[in-house]
Amino acid sequence: MNDRHHPIGSGFTAASTADDVLKGIDLSGRNVIVTGGHNGIGLETTRALSRAGASVLVGARSPERAAPALEGIERVEVDRLDLLDPASIGAFAARYLASGRPLHILINNAGIMSGPLVRDARGYESQFATNHLGHFQLTLGLLPALRAAHGARVVNVTSGGHRLSDIRWDDPHFTTGYEGMLGYGQSKTANVLFAVELDRRWQADGIRGYAVHPGIVHGTDLGPHLAVGEERRQWLSDAELRAMGIIDESGRPVHDPDRELKTPQQGASTSVFAATSPLLDGIGGVYLKDNDISPVDEPTEINFGTDDDIRSYVVPHALDPESARRLWDLSERLLDA
Repeated sequence: MNDRHHPIGSGFTAASTADDVLKGIDLSGRNVIVTGGHNGIGLETTRALSRAGASVLVGARSPERAAPALEGIERVEVDRLDLLDPASIGAFAARYLASGRPLHILINNAGIMSGPLVRDARGYESQFATNHLGHFQLTLGLLPALRAAHGARVVNVTSGGHRLSDIRWDDPHFTTGYEGMLGYGQSKTANVLFAVELDRRWQADGIRGYAVHPGIVHGTDLGPHLAVGEERRQWLSDAELRAMGIIDESGRPVHDPDRELKTPQQGASTSVFAATSPLLDGIGGVYLKDNDISPVDEPTEINFGTDDDIRSYVVPHALDPESARRLWDLSERLLDA
């Protein structure tokens, strides 16, 4: 696996936008699903893909709340999807399959970055349940439509935060020792491992998997969303955001893509690159940042937005093929429980 992880020289940079990446690419006739595609980087992903000609279905907990943000964007629909509710996920997938449309691109973008410990109705820790298990169930449910595309891509929006924690195999739901950022890190590692194993299992069906780190994007409702899609919760104070270098003394977002502090348009670019770039034909199961494949790095402490040498490259625990298979098996058991 690690021998794939070296930059391929895409020609794009940390400052490139989603429109830059899509220049010259025609997505007419392509069907796309973007979870949380009405807010933050998800909204910019939806806009860019629509401008390139794609038909986009946005999954949102509240379609009524999402609809105004999507108004005026061509070939866009919105449907109800609650990633913490298995019944909602199953119904969303069933409705899509009933439409008979192939699915060319699935962007698992939505997510939460939670402070206090929250559990879903099953007792599962909410970040792992939303960011990973919900998308795992959704992707498996949409497999017939992905196969029908005869060439599809699944993009999991992860984060450099995967460096904070491997999978807690003995206690993924934090019965003890909960810390919000550890829960976030575990869920983001799961996003990468899921892409690795999906690619191994499904590439014979023409389905390739990718994990992308979008950078640090400050949204009006989200605070910093390190790959967070639609959850409207700011749990970091303005003082903490200033200390992290994400906002300035006046409270305005800091944009410095070389330090991963990006606009939503820049943050969406790597998702779009993974979903569409011909440079990735024949390549899958990789972690991308700044519109290229990340080299493999050794785990070190990360300080988002403050380090001159940004350490959001992928680390080995997120690429381990045995861990990827183990997580897939665990995820199936958790969904069946």
